[in-house]
Amino acid sequence: MEVVAGCYEQVLFGFAVHPEPVGDGHREQRWAPVADFTHHAHTASLSAVAVNSRFVVTGSKDETIHIYDMKKKVDHGALMHHNGTITCLKFHGNRHLISGAEDGLICVWDARRWECLKSIRAHKGHVTFLSIHPSGKLALSVGTDKTLRTWNLVEGRSAFIKNIKQSAHIVEWSPKGEKYVVVILNRIDVYQLDTASVSGTITNEKRVSSVTFLSESVLAVAGDEEVVRFFDCDSLTCLSEFKAHENRVKDMFSFETPEHHVLVTASSDGFIKMWKLKQDKKVSPSLLCEINTNARLTCLGVWLDRRTDTKESPPAAAEPAPVSKEQSRRNKEESGHAVQEEEKQPKPDAEKCSLTGDSNKPTRGNSLVSAKKRKTVEMLEKKRKKKKI
Repeated sequence: MEVVAGCYEQVLFGFAVHPEPVGDGHREQRWAPVADFTHHAHTASLSAVAVNSRFVVTGSKDETIHIYDMKKKVDHGALMHHNGTITCLKFHGNRHLISGAEDGLICVWDARRWECLKSIRAHKGHVTFLSIHPSGKLALSVGTDKTLRTWNLVEGRSAFIKNIKQSAHIVEWSPKGEKYVVVILNRIDVYQLDTASVSGTITNEKRVSSVTFLSESVLAVAGDEEVVRFFDCDSLTCLSEFKAHENRVKDMFSFETPEHHVLVTASSDGFIKMWKLKQDKKVSPSLLCEINTNARLTCLGVWLDRRTDTKESPPAAAEPAPVSKEQSRRNKEESGHAVQEEEKQPKPDAEKCSLTGDSNKPTRGNSLVSAKKRKTVEMLEKKRKKKKI
């Protein structure tokens, strides 16, 4: 496995982690992290990271999405469709990536050919977060326009809009998709899918920075503090809390191996820590290993080299469907009316474009361009601006 983390210093870190059994009974483990790579492709701080069985993608304040091939350990190019900070990136299986940004767009990408299948004007303001239902048929998004929106990913259109009183900055589905949580500052509203209404509210002491479901009912919550708390979403009670870092926790990621259920945390103190979760969540987890990056961490992911991922991925019918050029034109018209009460806005280009690294025009759009070409274009743009001045 490999832990990947982005930071304010524009770097993506990669650390290979190898479990090493110790003791006669092999009951305890000491995990040994080893620095594997640093990837400096962005020109601004990293804001989001997502992982599938082959690639790690990173979003940044430089408005680009970079793709890193974990098998070959090489830069795979950049996606330059958005005009604003990339705020969220989510893979669904190995076939699709969904991105959200401060330009208000949500984009659906083919994660094999790296084509933009669909571009939706999702929010009037920024898209602050999005989450994909386990079935792959629905997605939720929140934005600075104070709305919670449900998206039909099969048809590529808005399914439901809920006005909320404040701007939410996190939304997350539970593992089975029976419930979801919406985070506004330090408040966590728990929604039930069957009623689409709030069944209860959890209040954290500080502003929430990250949440992750450990089970269908247990939610791990981190905020602008050193502590991580486990809450029961049914009883709305705090099951346990523990001091994870010396500074605020910025992001969390949980995964399971045959032996362990693991929680990974990243903090502004520069440390990444891996925790072994107990079956009883009322008991605090034990530390497996820690990594000091000496950087101000912002986002986190874990790449698991699972050869069976392609077999375990959901069937194509449950994933966002590819959109033909004719469908793109029709959907482009629909996306302009995704919000019934909003005025007509310029419709984003939703047509498919080739995403090869051989593009003769590495400009902003539905294109995959190499890091060298992107930097060359940026230098030329700066020179043109200086001439105009």
